[in-house]
Amino acid sequence: MKSCLIVDDSKVIRMVARKILEELKFETVEAADGQQALDACREKLPDAVLLDWNMPVMSGIEFLRELRKLPGGGDPIVVFCTTENDIQHIQEAIEAGANEYIMKPFDSEIIQAKFSQVGLL
Repeated sequence: MKSCLIVDDSKVIRMVARKILEELKFETVEAADGQQALDACREKLPDAVLLDWNMPVMSGIEFLRELRKLPGGGDPIVVFCTTENDIQHIQEAIEAGANEYIMKPFDSEIIQAKFSQVGLL
């Protein structure tokens, strides 16, 4: 079973994402900010990360840059899931190592389509 780390400061978003991902047969782990996510990745790297941009403590983009520095940190497929939809944010995310980008709000079809595109399904 593949694993996905859901990183979002919104408990509701994490709950919705978890429900969708578990239906897609993913084992899920949750983090409320980038630092919690980084700590989780140091323990065990997931196959995928569904990542919010704007969070307290450590933002999504800061987390992504730190993740990519870890041993094996280039392996997880990172899909940003955020309200930041201007070209500068998207370009910055891709340059930092994001594999895909989803706009909020999202639904099961959107996650399924993006996860298929990046080879997770």
